[in-house]
Amino acid sequence: MKIGVISDTHIRSSAKLLPKIIYSVFDGVDMILHAGDILIDEVIIELETIAPVYAVAGNNDSYDMLYKYGTKRIIGVNGKRIGLTHGTSRVNAYSGAYSMFAKSNVDCVVYGHSHKPHNELVDGVLFFNPGSPTFKRFEPRYSLGLLYVEKDIRGEIIYFDKENEI
Repeated sequence: MKIGVISDTHIRSSAKLLPKIIYSVFDGVDMILHAGDILIDEVIIELETIAPVYAVAGNNDSYDMLYKYGTKRIIGVNGKRIGLTHGTSRVNAYSGAYSMFAKSNVDCVVYGHSHKPHNELVDGVLFFNPGSPTFKRFEPRYSLGLLYVEKDIRGEIIYFDKENEI
């Protein structure tokens, strides 16, 4: 199974669209995970034209988004458990995501918040942050991700400089 992973879109207006590269990278995915800082419903509606979306709210999302999506969820995929959260600012986003799922017996933790891509296996658990496709902050490039869930879970970060380049 192929899963598109995105976070920290920070789109405040429906006039600002998702980068076009998302449509080609996510072509053929079975589902999309959004790890928060969505800001407007139109982002999810647009992503749902590609594949079903599972999302959580981030620290910049409204109370309505928080109520609608929550801050933590576990998604079962091909017998694997994927934890999805935005992360917190405690020390760093990775440690916050780790603590949220420490006792949840997950195979993968997808998180955002830092805008810093991360794809690392720690004690048998894949920690995956796709970065941001729209607000790279201090990173040199924009990014999003793919997860491949088969016998194991493998992550891939896709970097790009402009909306039409990989």
